[in-house]
Amino acid sequence: MTTYNSLPDSLPAPEDDGHAAHLPGLELPIIELPATDGRMIDLSALSGLAVVYAYPRTGVPGEPLPTGWDEIPGARGCTPQSCAFRDHFADLKAAGAEHVFGLSLQDTAYQQEVAERLHLPFPLLSDHGHQLTHAIGLPTFTVEGATLLKRITLIIEDGAISHVFYPVFPPDRNAADVLAHLHAKRAQDQE
Repeated sequence: MTTYNSLPDSLPAPEDDGHAAHLPGLELPIIELPATDGRMIDLSALSGLAVVYAYPRTGVPGEPLPTGWDEIPGARGCTPQSCAFRDHFADLKAAGAEHVFGLSLQDTAYQQEVAERLHLPFPLLSDHGHQLTHAIGLPTFTVEGATLLKRITLIIEDGAISHVFYPVFPPDRNAADVLAHLHAKRAQDQE
């Protein structure tokens, strides 16, 4: 039996559909997003390095997942991905990430429950109005009439996207992959 904290062995891997190819080097527009810590965050105005992992939706224990969720490549794994970023948070900060955020199209009240339940040491951002998603063309998919973000992780430096992880699979390894990237970048910068 799989739970929200684990991944089935037979999940289909997403393929790179090219929908994120335009993102590296993109200057972010001024858009404020509500965060679960009560702040409004404008990713374009942050100084230093920020890691933003975007995910489709987090499930709620006891509530069913959308029909066919496990068969949609890249859909399953939001809770394991968030938990991995939680578990690697101190390492990411030590590797130079000044900011870490999760991002979904779910509203802040929904995200607040998730942030508390998973004991996340960083805020989740809501793009419930799809402003950032539409402005920069984040990849999406539709299930049961709802538009959701495809899983993607952005490395943002001083308001511009410097690196993109897309597609992200398996989601529970994403934080470790980001950490490896930050270590490699730091080593390259020191050469």
